[in-house]
Amino acid sequence: MTASSTTSERVVVVGGSSGMGLALAAALVAEGTQVTIAGRCAERLAAAERTVPEGPGTVRSVVADITREADLERLFADLGSVDHVVTTAADVIGAYQPLAGFDAEQARNLIATKLVGPVLLAKHARIVPGGSLTFTSGVAAYRPAPGGAMVAAVNGALASLAYALAVELGPVRVNAVSPGWVDTPIWDTIAGAAKSERHQQLAARLPVGRIGRPADIAQAMIGLMRNHFITGTVLHVDGGHRLV
Repeated sequence: MTASSTTSERVVVVGGSSGMGLALAAALVAEGTQVTIAGRCAERLAAAERTVPEGPGTVRSVVADITREADLERLFADLGSVDHVVTTAADVIGAYQPLAGFDAEQARNLIATKLVGPVLLAKHARIVPGGSLTFTSGVAAYRPAPGGAMVAAVNGALASLAYALAVELGPVRVNAVSPGWVDTPIWDTIAGAAKSERHQQLAARLPVGRIGRPADIAQAMIGLMRNHFITGTVLHVDGGHRLV
């Protein structure tokens, strides 16, 4: 069995209840793909299902925590073989912190969701030959900011993980997408009422003149799924952030 055509593909999106993961799910359903979104919160997953526009594809949700190996074993035992797996999951709340006030527990939460979790996902996902596994890294690995050492380190490690697993898991393809600033719900926590103003300030610094949208990242991820000659690659979708 090899990776299927678009109309019969089965894709799992871990972290698919909001932001980039939800945008990816919506785009895939519009193409006719069978999508399973997975996350830790049943209520958020149910709400996400309702927001995906109807299309030729289907969407279902499954509660699964990427940091819990038993959850991932159960998820793929239930689903069987799939064509593509993507993870956008990350616990970044409190992850940005100056070294002088470094909180190891918050760092462990980030590492568990964004680095160890993807390793467990790779271990248990049943991906058909020629299918793909896509991680979500980030521009912090290449343009780190003060207070962002741990975020930069984990994002950089994801790139190395993609390189290593591309060799180990082939012909399954393993890649990472590295977004820049993207308008996702996390900004409501980071900036609150000042979000719009903050976004305008960030956009002015980028060559493209705007920050990213979840759909921008979703299309990049779909591109990696469709191109069967790309593996062990980090695809930068950052509006030129690395250049400024």
